[in-house]
Amino acid sequence: MIFKKLQASTTSGWEQVGKTKEKGFFDFDLFSWMAWTWQTAAFFIFIALCITVMLIWEKKVPGGSPRKGILGLDTTRGDRLFVSLLGSAFIHLAWLGLVGSLLWIASIICVAYFVVVFKYV
Repeated sequence: MIFKKLQASTTSGWEQVGKTKEKGFFDFDLFSWMAWTWQTAAFFIFIALCITVMLIWEKKVPGGSPRKGILGLDTTRGDRLFVSLLGSAFIHLAWLGLVGSLLWIASIICVAYFVVVFKYV
């Protein structure tokens, strides 16, 4: 009896493989090429939020407050944001390549890296 239920559930799934799915109201073909997950959406929302906060901060206190960091370069807030986001991407890629898929640890490292960049670079 269990085998018949299992066989019925697997055969009904294979019959639907070649058929087109009916589209819902929120199905768009514009982003169908990308595998959108909540993590991917959170990443892009975070980037948009960072840019928005930097825009508001620049409108409130113009000038970018340039300063000389550890490397001896004059950097603004936008430069430091770019360096921290780029470094965070490389930290995550290195973590995936060396350790595996426990990305929350890499995210904690990136937050610490972000603080260091904004404070000292």
